[in-house]
Amino acid sequence: MSPEVLRFELSEYKTRLEKARAAMEKAGIDLLVVTDPANMAWLTGYDGNAFYVPQCVAVSKDKDPLWFGRGMDANGCRRTTYLGEDRIRSYEDHYVQSDTLHPMTVLSQIIDDEGHGSSTIGVEKDNYYFSALSFEVLSAALPNATFKNADRLISWQRIAKSEREIEYMRGAGRIIEAMYQRISEVLRPGAKQSDVVAELTHAGTRGVREYWGDYPAVPNIGAGADAAAPHLTWSDRPIRPDESIFFELAGVHKRYHCPLARTYYLGKPTPQILDAEKAVLDGMQAGLEKALAGNRCEDIANAYLTQLARYGLVKTGRSGYSIGLGYPPAWGENTASFRDGDKTELRPGMTFHFMTGLWYGDWGIEITESILITEGQVEFLSNVPRKLFVID
Repeated sequence: MSPEVLRFELSEYKTRLEKARAAMEKAGIDLLVVTDPANMAWLTGYDGNAFYVPQCVAVSKDKDPLWFGRGMDANGCRRTTYLGEDRIRSYEDHYVQSDTLHPMTVLSQIIDDEGHGSSTIGVEKDNYYFSALSFEVLSAALPNATFKNADRLISWQRIAKSEREIEYMRGAGRIIEAMYQRISEVLRPGAKQSDVVAELTHAGTRGVREYWGDYPAVPNIGAGADAAAPHLTWSDRPIRPDESIFFELAGVHKRYHCPLARTYYLGKPTPQILDAEKAVLDGMQAGLEKALAGNRCEDIANAYLTQLARYGLVKTGRSGYSIGLGYPPAWGENTASFRDGDKTELRPGMTFHFMTGLWYGDWGIEITESILITEGQVEFLSNVPRKLFVID
């Protein structure tokens, strides 16, 4: 792979690998089998839409990472990573979705050939992309190995972003701004939800200037009573007057996400939604004042929840989470969260989605921000007015 085609300098990948190996050493792991596609990409650059079949990057202490996947996807590895030909391994297609064969038997032989048949091997047990069967087959085929759960070990190394990563996230912020501009232009009573989503998808894919739009994790939309459910998507139902609708979307550039949610009201907002808007905005301001290096994740959550309580409102879920490089089904990094008890110290370079959404029996409201922790005041990764949008 030519270095100028990689999304980051080779030196940055080297630094990431050193961080991964230090974490492995601390955890007592000799070989790390990484199956999360975001972690695979962070370590090697690999960017293939093939995470519906077994694949991984294996990291040892003394060799370049080894990519393992479906044979037809090996060229995707060659096209997107810095790995040499001797570090690309694959399995044949008759292993794919077979009732009698499994790719992990091939991987186990490779691991043994690499000298790790009796090593301590870390695997991402709680990862979306590593099935129970994959673990059963791999562990059975390596009876002399010791397996450790290394879930989120690499994710935690990603939490503070480099300057290039932050640049990509700022670019994603420009894209989400364009998406919300388009929503304001097309959202009207009678318009089908699917038609509105088609317009914002076009804006998100087209991007802004040099920032082209990558595919996101699935956006969430809630209209009327559906706004009580935070993780529904769209239908062909027409947008109705005198109801609210929230959009939780993400601009994406080179797999780096900038999520943002806003709520719209078509008609005259009810006192309930206006009171909720004020509570959320006041709570957000209180939380943002705590978004300073040296504070902790729980400080932001507790400030937000304390302010909500003054309005008689309660939020039971977390109020935010770390974001960055991501693949479907989610744009979160599965590490730090804004919630009581999370003592993660805020450091410059950390990026979060301040998820202040509220969902109740038959209504909800979402007004959120993606933020960057800096040496000084918090930076907002996008600039969309922070308010309830009213469409007459």
